[in-house]
Amino acid sequence: MSGNLFDLTGKVAIVTGSSRGLGQYLARALAHAGADVVITSRTLESLTPFKAEIEALGRKSLPLALDVRDYDSIQTMVAAAYDHYGKIDILVNNAGCNVRKPAVEVSWDEWNLVLDTNLRGSFFVAQAVAKKMIPRSYGRVINIGSVTTMAGYAGITPYCASRGGVKQMTMSLADDWGPYGITVNCLAPGWFRTEQTKALYDNTAWVEYIIDRIPLKRVGQPHDLDGAVVFLASDASAYITGQTLLVDGGISTGATKATIK
Repeated sequence: MSGNLFDLTGKVAIVTGSSRGLGQYLARALAHAGADVVITSRTLESLTPFKAEIEALGRKSLPLALDVRDYDSIQTMVAAAYDHYGKIDILVNNAGCNVRKPAVEVSWDEWNLVLDTNLRGSFFVAQAVAKKMIPRSYGRVINIGSVTTMAGYAGITPYCASRGGVKQMTMSLADDWGPYGITVNCLAPGWFRTEQTKALYDNTAWVEYIIDRIPLKRVGQPHDLDGAVVFLASDASAYITGQTLLVDGGISTGATKATIK
């Protein structure tokens, strides 16, 4: 074990959905900590700029196409990552999507899109990676949830259902794979500005409302996730599994000081 429990030098990490947003924040943090990174997206060319950025940090980067709604795509990506590096130490299950509309307007296909991406996709990516980790008796699986993993919000029912499922799935997989030296945890960010949430941040009244409910009085910044993801990926968290770590500025305390006027 390294003298620095947070050192990821020599580790190989897969970060799904890393062409933008939180996926890039998380992959960048792991690379800064020393990991070589497999980055994925449905469109391979969208990864080119980020590949160059990771390599400029002195780390190796392998871009691979991945559609988490396609079982064969998952198997192909994991096989290619394993064949290239000879091992997989860390998985960050980040790929996700959302549909924002009143519950009575959600269609059958929209429900399936969100659940198939966020929940079913996360499970089968984790399953494929675990099959490579089990023979080595080592692995760190980090499933990405959100503040909706712990609380429900109107207008995003399929998303809340999927993220709640990710929490339960995390606990089950932790129990299942613990005997093989694999930890499974859920990292649950609060309100961060990404492409998925851009429309919300264009609403000044909403931004004021949400900031007032956050005890730290600001929304999340990219660097706010660095320590948490490196911690869960490293030897520092070797005896932590099945847990959900909220990085949300404290909004999950339930503060409700203001309403939108």
